[in-house]
Amino acid sequence: MSSVDLTIENGIAELCLNNPDKMNAFTLDMLDALAGHLDRLDRDASVRCVVLVAEGERAFCTGADINGWGDLSPAEFARFWVRDGHRIFDRLARLSKPTIAALNGYAFGGGLELAAACDIRVMAKGAALALPEARVGIVPGWSGTQRLARIMPEPMVREMALFGRRISADRAQACGFVAEIAEDAREKARSIAEGVAKLSPRAAEIAKNMINAAANEDRAAMTEALGAAAIAATADRDEGVAAFREKRKPEFGGE
Repeated sequence: MSSVDLTIENGIAELCLNNPDKMNAFTLDMLDALAGHLDRLDRDASVRCVVLVAEGERAFCTGADINGWGDLSPAEFARFWVRDGHRIFDRLARLSKPTIAALNGYAFGGGLELAAACDIRVMAKGAALALPEARVGIVPGWSGTQRLARIMPEPMVREMALFGRRISADRAQACGFVAEIAEDAREKARSIAEGVAKLSPRAAEIAKNMINAAANEDRAAMTEALGAAAIAATADRDEGVAAFREKRKPEFGGE
């Protein structure tokens, strides 16, 4: 049965796409599993970094399983498949922990959009990127024309989405989309995560919020999160909470 598996060890969480018979193409069950894991990871203070990997050597993820959406009505396709997938991938992009995608093989369609939602990417030498949706009469639906166009050169996104061309690991690294190319992308991503686990988790979280705000990745929420973090550390906040609980008027000192 296809799934997304979660393991946590020494502060590093590993999310593994486990549908190798279908080149790790996403099913509804996999989307639901990913959503549940992301909620858990955001609340787990022991987790310092999240690595996204996939079973098998040929493909990281080739997008969405056509059997999962092929029979949906237009309304169901838009509402349950595209919007739900978009929401879950946004959740990954805004996760409070640093995230690394290990692209061991093809990252096509939804697989490329999933990788784009991570903070950095490591790619195997023989892997490739593509947006092949037009081959089956659809368009990218999980931010391939939005987030991807912000973090890759726009002509390269057009090359994939409009012309059906594939992008090699070397080209992906040259444009900055991929941080490193490695023989074993999973092993290299794990090595990077081990370094992240030694950093200040709060500093990493705040820095990620600041970068997300600058990159317009849910800027409103990121701005308010930063403001909330700052005000929560003040004596005025403590006084306000204490006064409410004691049913008295607060005496704010401006500290």
